[in-house]
Amino acid sequence: MARVRLSAIAVEDLDRLIVTHSLPVDTRARVKRSLRSLERFPRLGRELDGRWRDLRFILGPWRWLLILYAYDERDDAVLVVGFHDARSATAVTSD
Repeated sequence: MARVRLSAIAVEDLDRLIVTHSLPVDTRARVKRSLRSLERFPRLGRELDGRWRDLRFILGPWRWLLILYAYDERDDAVLVVGFHDARSATAVTSD
């Protein structure tokens, strides 16, 4: 099973979204449940391209929440690098 970790930037992204989007108090628990699938299936997410080419994404507990991550096969580790609102013009999937 792959280890799943969150980068400091990802934690900041999530904290910011909790405030700006008035997300419920159980948001972190919901996100944690969404991340469990990556332990068994680290390649589950769609690969991105362009400047994001080394990353994949899955949808979080809401269809608009993109969870961006990198998978290191050698170490069997997933690193969550960010959370984006897919509805935003600056989201990784907006190109």
